[in-house]
Amino acid sequence: MNLFTKTKAARLTCAAIAGVCLLSSNFAKGQSADKFFPKSDLMTIGSYYYPEQWPRQDWERDIKKMAEVGFDFTHFGEFAWAFIEPEEGKFDFKWLDEAVELAAKNHVKVIMCTSSPTPPVWLEQKHPEILMVNADGTTMQHGSRQQCSWSSPVYREYVAKMVEAIGKHFANNKNIWGWQLDNEPSHYGQYDYSPAAQKRFQEWAKNKYQTIDALNAAWGTAFWSIRYFDWDQIRIPNGKELIAQPSPHAVLDFKRFSADECNDFLTMQYKILRKYINPNQWITTNLMPEHVDVDPSHITGLDFVTYTKYLVAGYDKGIGPQGFRMGSPTSIGFANDFFRSFNGVTGVMELQPGQVNWGKFNPQPTPGVVRMWIWHAFAGGNKFVCNYRFKQPLVGGEQYHYGIISTDGVTPSRSGEEYIKVINELKSIKKDYDPNAKKPAAYAARQAAILYNADNRWEEDNQPQTNQWNFMVHLNRYLGALQQLGAPVDVITEDKDFSKYPVMVAPSYELLDANLVARWTKYVQDGGHLVLTTRTGQKNRNAKLWEMKWAEPIYKLIGGKISFYDLLPDTSYGTLQMGDDKAYWSSWGDVLEADPGTSVWATYADQYYAGKAAVISRKLGKGTVTYVGPDADGKLEKAVLAKVYKEAGIATGDYPPGVIVQWRDGFWVGVNYGDKAYEVPIPEGKKILIGSRELKPADVVVWKD
Repeated sequence: MNLFTKTKAARLTCAAIAGVCLLSSNFAKGQSADKFFPKSDLMTIGSYYYPEQWPRQDWERDIKKMAEVGFDFTHFGEFAWAFIEPEEGKFDFKWLDEAVELAAKNHVKVIMCTSSPTPPVWLEQKHPEILMVNADGTTMQHGSRQQCSWSSPVYREYVAKMVEAIGKHFANNKNIWGWQLDNEPSHYGQYDYSPAAQKRFQEWAKNKYQTIDALNAAWGTAFWSIRYFDWDQIRIPNGKELIAQPSPHAVLDFKRFSADECNDFLTMQYKILRKYINPNQWITTNLMPEHVDVDPSHITGLDFVTYTKYLVAGYDKGIGPQGFRMGSPTSIGFANDFFRSFNGVTGVMELQPGQVNWGKFNPQPTPGVVRMWIWHAFAGGNKFVCNYRFKQPLVGGEQYHYGIISTDGVTPSRSGEEYIKVINELKSIKKDYDPNAKKPAAYAARQAAILYNADNRWEEDNQPQTNQWNFMVHLNRYLGALQQLGAPVDVITEDKDFSKYPVMVAPSYELLDANLVARWTKYVQDGGHLVLTTRTGQKNRNAKLWEMKWAEPIYKLIGGKISFYDLLPDTSYGTLQMGDDKAYWSSWGDVLEADPGTSVWATYADQYYAGKAAVISRKLGKGTVTYVGPDADGKLEKAVLAKVYKEAGIATGDYPPGVIVQWRDGFWVGVNYGDKAYEVPIPEGKKILIGSRELKPADVVVWKD
């Protein structure tokens, strides 16, 4: 009998899971996005420009320079609300018309933006209720950006009027290529606790649970007598207001609400624009994968979603002693593979142009690495790359932020020269583009998916259980291992078809239900190779532990049991043994017990449970399922995935850490984030278009298939 049909399980799954808000079954794009980007264009490159921030006499020189160095498009208006609507209801587009005309004169297309992240001071003074309130209870003030509450009906009313005005004005302008809504819509790691957000959260919860009893059951409010009797008693869970931790189930719902609220705010803008603009103009927004308050999988109402990426700002150590100057190979890699997967189209709306001003520390990037990032974006399927920004500002909060053009207004910066080089390189390979190129069979056979659900990330961020746990670090160990094996990767959500992928990794999938376990089981039985990892299956979709053995819902699938888990101090490492090789772990280790017929691939080599299983694998139908108990050092993750591929009879590559080789549109691209040169095994007779077989750190090689 299936575990989920047992009486106890049924009581817990059918009731506890009912009504849980899962990811949308479809990415609700406004229209097919492929039509906007002819394949023969390969990838276009542009740069942000802010005419309102520069003297009018500079505009013609600057935009002409933009065209001369080869930029295809620019980007206007995202922070310009005070110039577009200097007085309430009085819109001024004369200056913006002039800038758009200059761009058209120089054959530079324009991405036009809505200015919602920077409301004018008159609006905030007249309606201070539109301002967001952070967890400390501080009301944000005018003087920066993203200080307003998406939940405020007054803010939305004024945003709607501004968006309608700009949409109507530029509806038939043929030089507008596409539209960006807002800019990096988020509160930069903070959440909104304003009265408007409180009210909308209550409405969201009521819509989800329908009755207060259902909410009390889902949030476990019997614990500590938190119980609610009416909807207006509910407050956003805020640890800054509480002696002890808030209900984790309420926290998870609040994070879901916040992501949904951003989507609703953006969808409102999208619907207004679509009434007026040309159907050939696309609409997107740009998000930051690092900021979890707005998850891209929840942005379902646009044509596609783009990303912002800054790799060198003191937060990413990269590989080797100088890795902080290059960033990690998984950084752009994850963004490419995730954002592209929603409907097959994405772009980089902001890519670092060089040294920045806002980091933990702000080092110079390694010479050549900006060029390498752009080529990595190309290899990952992006339709365009836009850098932020064209000119380094002389005033304001980003004076130390590089531009393509230096502070004298005419001289390209070092990284600006790298952008110019890539522009010319992309032009040079267009003659070798073959519209009929097919993905090589051996490469396609390695195709992998990483299954992602923001709920797991949010829940584990809230209850990490150790100061070492980091969900994205854990996920990226597997992405990095797949990169080293030369496998193309899609980071997918549960609405996608699993059967397309020979191999699928579901990293730390803590929250699940009977339906997902059944889908995994069918995927494996039909020939898929599933890799599950530490912390998987501990809770239901409402983050409640199962009233059964620890993580028992996955036991039948994995062919084993999870006896217990262990966590080590950040000063200690446990040893793992896999064949003749050792690996190390510290942050989380599931200690496993294999059922008869299930193979033990790795064991714990020390601690009081030395000899116990750390990695188990079994055949099921035509496929296999492998469970990896510890969050290790990357070495174990690669060894496990290599064995999964080998036993499945799928040939792989074997690249050193930091080296990525990918295929796109008939071109092979190799980049090197590592600290050592690598001889790329390019078959004899292949046409090398850019670079050479010796791939140095921060370098690029491109060859024809």
